[in-house]
Parts: sequence; C-alpha cells; structure tokens
Amino acid sequence: MARIAGIDLPRNKRGEIGLTYIFGIGRKSAQDILTEAGIDWNTKVQDWNDDQLGAIRTIIDQRFKVEGALRSEVQLNIKRLMDIGCYRGVRHRKGLPLRGQRTKNNSRTRKGKRKTVAGKKKATR
Repeated sequence: MARIAGIDLPRNKRGEIGLTYIFGIGRKSAQDILTEAGIDWNTKVQDWNDDQLGAIRTIIDQRFKVEGALRSEVQLNIKRLMDIGCYRGVRHRKGLPLRGQRTKNNSRTRKGKRKTVAGKKKATR
C-alpha cells in the first residue's frame, strides 16, 4: 500500500491523480513530482515499486509543504488576518464570503442554513 505524508493513496488510480489526494499537491505538482522521479504519469499507484515510492517521498519532503504543516500555516494566516482586523479578517470572523461575492441571494455555503426571521405583525385598530 502506498502511504505518503500520512495519507493512503488509492491503489487503482493513475499516479498523477493518486498524488492529488495529498493536501497541498495538485495536478501540476503531481506531474512535476512524477517527472522528476522518472515515473510515467499513467502508471497506477499499485504498480509503483519501493524505489519509486522512496523517490516520490524524498521529492515531496524536500520541495513541498503538505498536510499538517500546510494546514497549520493556512490557519495561522487566517488568524493573523482576524487579529489585525483587516477586511478579509472581519469577513472570516463573521463567516461571510471574502472575495466580493454578493450575499443577498447566494453564499449559502458560507452563511449556513437559513435562519428565518418572522415579519412584523400589523397593528389592529
């Protein structure tokens, strides 16, 4: 079983796709890693031998920040924005979209489930 950076890679996927299961590695990075290791992109993960796996691990350890270290860095960046009180930090704090999207109709992913507010009742005379 191919285990890199604490992640079990899916055995039946192509190498190029399998590496993207590691947080911090996308398609382009996966292609670069495999090219540097001298492995064909289309080779399935289950077909990698121990030498190839070792080469991939070495490249990832030397050149990339992945998984836990990357997640903590991202969280620290967000915390820094919130601490200095900049616009993006305030939007993070309120749980609203950060990058200029409208919030009147959409942004349900960021705002969560609708919280219905009852309308005012008309006063009777």
